[in-house]
This record gives sequence, structure tokens and C-alpha cells, in this order.
Amino acid sequence: MEEFFKLPFEKEMIENETVPASFFLHCSNRNLNDTITFNFPFSTFNYSDTESHFAINERKGNTMRYNTILFDFDGTLYDTVEGITKSIQFALHRHGIDEPLEALRCFAGPPLVDKFMEVYGVDKALAEQLVLDFRERYQPIGVYESAPFPGVGETLLRLRKAGLTLGVATSKPQALAELLLDRAGLRDRFDVIVGSKPGINNDAKWAIVREAMALCGAEPAATVLVGDTKYDAIGAARAGIACIGAGWGYAAPGELEAAGVVRTARDFDELEGILLDN
Repeated sequence: MEEFFKLPFEKEMIENETVPASFFLHCSNRNLNDTITFNFPFSTFNYSDTESHFAINERKGNTMRYNTILFDFDGTLYDTVEGITKSIQFALHRHGIDEPLEALRCFAGPPLVDKFMEVYGVDKALAEQLVLDFRERYQPIGVYESAPFPGVGETLLRLRKAGLTLGVATSKPQALAELLLDRAGLRDRFDVIVGSKPGINNDAKWAIVREAMALCGAEPAATVLVGDTKYDAIGAARAGIACIGAGWGYAAPGELEAAGVVRTARDFDELEGILLDN
């Protein structure tokens, strides 16, 4: 069966992954073999319920055991907000824009070129220059203004002992994620680490998630992404998997629930209980 929907989403919302994840997972009453085609004014997006039937089952109150757990990095595994916001502030100041650090927390996580364009209405060329200016401070200084969140190491160790496959799926440049995990002695807790490849803008979250799943040999039905912002929930949904919200991260109040996470954990202890007791 195939159905068509005309929906009022703008082209940029799809490209920048700002359509609510709940939209992609709204088909909970449909047969799992249905293919649904979303017909936008600019393109047609095909989506098979089979790819996200686990997330759908979660929403209907059913439970299944996740055996592959993917983690976002910024705001989920690591508290990186100090280094990111100070480096964003540095880049903006160079272009005559002065902002308090608290106003720049939204830059911790999403692709920076897209975020500069969204927040400040600049064109792509200026957004890319701002990213270069950001990196001028971030790579030698800001990357080290960070630390793992409390409880990360212990939770990861217990999840591995339980036989779960663990991975990192982050829009952060992969080399920087690996550097910080090495410094914290956490790299060996993960089976795979996938991040953005070298370039000005970070890679799309859904593509990173799909790559990590392929490297793990993961099945969508038994895979979950743990992330702290709407970009994680949306990217996970587009990749066909569920998302658990990291409530200790950088999301605004209600952001994760509005984006369609299946659960939100307050801390790593609660997350561990969700993953091992579901």
C-alpha cells in the first residue's frame, strides 16, 4: 500500500533535519510493511515503516531489547559546552557580533555552518568563514575545555559487560571525538566511532547513524541512539531507529519530547536502567 501526503514543510527544514522526528514516526497504526511516500512541493521522500517498527512499537507501549546502543557525543557523553561557546563567541566577535556565552549553547551539537545561517541569517560563505574562525580557537584550546559527564565510564563498562554493542555517532569531527575519548580512557568502551569527515560543515546526523549501524552490523529494530537534542531525535528517526533523550544535555525544556524521543533519562543511572531492564 502507498499513501501520499502534502505537508507544509519547507525545503530547508528537510535538508537541515528540522522536521519533528514525531512526523517520521507518526504511522503507528499502519501495517509494518506499508511504504509511505511523503510528496513535498520540491521532492518526494519515501519512508518504509519497516525501517522504524521498533520506534513505533515503543510508542504503542510494547518493548523490545536493544542490542546496539549508539551515543551522540557533545552533550551526551561529554560536556563540551564551555569550549564550544567560547570559540563561537570568539568567531562572532571577529565579525562584530558580541553575544553572552549562555546565548550560544545552541551551537553545541548541530552542524555549525547550518546553525550560523539559521541563527544569524548569514549566507553560506560567511557561515563557512565563521566556522574557520571558530576552529582557530577551538582546535588548540576549546576542545580541551571539556570533560566526560559523571557516570559515563561506569555505565559504558556495565553495558559492555551485558553484551551490548556500543558505538559513537556524532556530528563532531571524528578525529576530535577520538582524541577526547582517548584522553579520558574511554575509547576502548566502543566498538565503532563515527563522526564527521574533514570539511567545513559537519555531516548529516542520519548519515552518520546509518554508517555506524553498517559498521556494527546493527538491525534497526534493535538499535537506539542516545542523544541530547532534537537533531539527534530527528537524525535517528530518519535513519529508521528510536532515540532516547539524554536529559542531562543541552536541550531546551520540552525539546526532546517534542522531537519524538521514546524516553528521556535524567542521568546515566536511569539510562542504564532503561537499556538493561526494558
